[in-house]
Amino acid sequence: MRRSGNFCGACREDIERNRQMPGLEIHQFPCLDDNYAYLVHVEGSDVTAAIDTPDADAIIAELDKRGWTLTHILNTHWHPDHAGGNAALKQRYGALVIAPADPEGRIADIDRTVRDSDRLDLGGAEVKVLGVPGHTTDHVAFWFPETGAAFVGDTLFALGCGRLFEGTPEQMWESLGKLTALPADTMVYCAHEYTASNARFAVTIEPGNAELVERVDHIRRLREADTPTVPTTIGLELRTNPFLRTRSAEIRDRLEMPEDEDVAVFAEVRARKDSFKG
Repeated sequence: MRRSGNFCGACREDIERNRQMPGLEIHQFPCLDDNYAYLVHVEGSDVTAAIDTPDADAIIAELDKRGWTLTHILNTHWHPDHAGGNAALKQRYGALVIAPADPEGRIADIDRTVRDSDRLDLGGAEVKVLGVPGHTTDHVAFWFPETGAAFVGDTLFALGCGRLFEGTPEQMWESLGKLTALPADTMVYCAHEYTASNARFAVTIEPGNAELVERVDHIRRLREADTPTVPTTIGLELRTNPFLRTRSAEIRDRLEMPEDEDVAVFAEVRARKDSFKG
């Protein structure tokens, strides 16, 4: 798997290892205010997929730079900064739109609906669909097991997770569990550059986590250099992301929730992040 663009130094070894695995070229680029768009090209084929469509013009420009033609659109959920470019891109390229079912019709031009445990063949590359509701009720993630890449939309972020706009804490906790059950070296492609804000919050929840403190400093330096903090890895998030670390004794002590269930601890962390001003 080849990936163009900059990347988080903490993930360098995993990226270099995955680069030895042929099959996909992943191109990541910023658009809108803080979104990342992703093009996934199956090497040796004419197949190129956009994972979400935050900005049709930006996606067209990147396709033109590489001489790629868009054949597929994979939407993670209905929010306009994830599916808003569908109509324009389908009109231009005739791309096949694959998305979660949306009874309210908020995702344009769907050709095929998918749900948890479905599998796709993308030009010979296997894609597994994970149902990950919480941020929205329709949310899915796309995992490429052969190359160790997961496109998680707004469910999991570097040092964070999505707001619960439509789902419940129980749904989101279960969804995060599906993602963290993936191999530890899975490359996690989040949809936004929220990491600096997430880092400032994370150290208020688990300041005694030495790896987290080191990571926060690294993130600061990356952002000062205008370098992306995405992708991350499942293993790195399990070690440093407070939304996943409900069993941490320090977090439970700070929240005064030593005996509570994991989902209750998660819900409290989420509530505190929702009102965090840092």
